Amino acid sequence: MLSFGFLVPAFLLSFNSFQEQNNMEIKSNIKQEPGNSIEMVTLGAGCFWCVEAIFQDLKGVESVVSGYSGGAIANPAYREVTSGITGHAEVCQIKFDPKVIAFNQILEVFWEVHDPTTLNRQGADIGPQYRSVIFYHNEEQKKLAESSKKLMASAFKDPIVTEITAYENFFIAEDYHQDYFLNNAIQPYCSVVIGPKVKKFRKKYGDMIK
Repeated sequence: MLSFGFLVPAFLLSFNSFQEQNNMEIKSNIKQEPGNSIEMVTLGAGCFWCVEAIFQDLKGVESVVSGYSGGAIANPAYREVTSGITGHAEVCQIKFDPKVIAFNQILEVFWEVHDPTTLNRQGADIGPQYRSVIFYHNEEQKKLAESSKKLMASAFKDPIVTEITAYENFFIAEDYHQDYFLNNAIQPYCSVVIGPKVKKFRKKYGDMIK
């Protein structure tokens, strides 16, 4: 799965719902309830196991759900998505409290935990399902994402290929994908790949960790 590096200088920019046999779709017309400050963004940065493990650690993040967005069919199965033919990206849908963690900080972590310069690829994972993408949920997120992308251009040797796309739908991944690192810490992939990256991230961003 994903093999990402920690590329961004530290100074830059400083629900889980019940699922039956089929995935459940979160409609694109979700709106913030009056008086509810919780926001949502949907991010693709390669393997969602790794992305989920990082964002679950952050102060102000209320929930992280792994799933699929940006494809052509409803309720895709993991085997269909990983074939690359459905057009979906592996994503994490993140609910966060902007009073605790700003959207720009979410983006800072996003740029940090993957390589946004490789088209349809993260390390050994190849295919459109591993593409770098920000599915924004409102115009403010779109504006901030575009500004952040421009700002980050100088931090990478190659051009950033991250898509910035309006959110349309989200399909929750199968149950065994949820909380994957938390539930499978001794599994070889988790202990060899995810664990060291989480440890490195916690060391660098200790003030943002729960």
